[in-house]
Amino acid sequence: MITPVLRLGFRPFFLSAGVFAVIAMTLWIFLWQDGRLGAWAPTAVDPIAWHAHEMVFGYALAVVAGFLLTAVRNWTGRPTPTGGALAALVGSWALARVLLLAGPGALPVAALVDLAFNVGLFIGVARPIVAVRQMRQAGILTKLLLLGLANALFYLAAAGWLALSPLLIVHAAVFLLVALILTLAGRVLPGFIERGVRVPVKVRDPVWPRRASLVLFVAFFVSELFLDAPRVSALLAAALAVVIGLRLAAWHTRALWREPLLWGLFAALLAIWAGFVLYAFAGWFTLPRTLALHAFAAGGIGLATLAMMSRVALGHTGRDIRRPPALVAVSLVVLTAGVLARVVLPLVWTGGYAHAVLAAQTLWALAFSLFVAAYAPILLTARPDGGDG
Repeated sequence: MITPVLRLGFRPFFLSAGVFAVIAMTLWIFLWQDGRLGAWAPTAVDPIAWHAHEMVFGYALAVVAGFLLTAVRNWTGRPTPTGGALAALVGSWALARVLLLAGPGALPVAALVDLAFNVGLFIGVARPIVAVRQMRQAGILTKLLLLGLANALFYLAAAGWLALSPLLIVHAAVFLLVALILTLAGRVLPGFIERGVRVPVKVRDPVWPRRASLVLFVAFFVSELFLDAPRVSALLAAALAVVIGLRLAAWHTRALWREPLLWGLFAALLAIWAGFVLYAFAGWFTLPRTLALHAFAAGGIGLATLAMMSRVALGHTGRDIRRPPALVAVSLVVLTAGVLARVVLPLVWTGGYAHAVLAAQTLWALAFSLFVAAYAPILLTARPDGGDG
């Protein structure tokens, strides 16, 4: 008999991601508030690099792991890791998080353990897809492979073996996660909206903006990361804002704002759209690019993962996705307030940057504390209907 928490990938990874989101951000608050930033830090890499890396390759990739290990089983009809194999995957992820808090001497071992998790996750996701030759998932596999490669490059750069900034590599990983969110949103959100709102509605996904967004995103990725051409990046970001805005306008219906699990996902996409708008302005005006990056990271990735974890955990434990726990809406509102504090407040209160960052950090930790409080009992116990999963 497999213990409930190891029956399917979403259970241990969503719970671990939620707990880690609170712990990592709480530690980051203390590191950030310390005037000597990092003078007493236990991190294996520079504290700023640790924060960036762990929000992406720690928190976000755990959510991706839980989602894909669950979704791929549904897509292919083939099993994904459960039981001992799933425990090994979660254990390698968790051990890497601990080792990255064990000081610089632990960096080589942390790298090996973390990359072992990346390899194990890729195999666990790719094996059933390849077995049924489901070629339409090639884009998702490619993004997962590139995220693993980016993690390897991060460790090489952090160890001084690669002449690249570790933060630049994390930025690339943020862009890859944004691309993954946009891909998955195009597949599932129109259907989610049609089935999730309480009024009849037909949601369309216009073809040419969808295709244009892919081409423009690749060009933006290359320009922003590898070319010293901020105005080219700005023009590409502006074009992406237009085509993504057209898709969001086609998907929008006022009824979705009455459903937390829908408006949370839609708000994440609005944050991604806002990130491209900010990147467009940053190429022409004096505007910190970090605001655009945090619109992607805290807004796009943070809100999308919180809303998706909340939805998937209900659906795959046999619960009604139209009746989420009351804390879900509260956590999404709190996180949205945190995104506004991190991205918008510095634009209107230029002298209050440190206060804005602290507010955003605190609200992030609170939002995921609420998620853990609401979902730990759901993720740790068997389905009420006695089904598997």
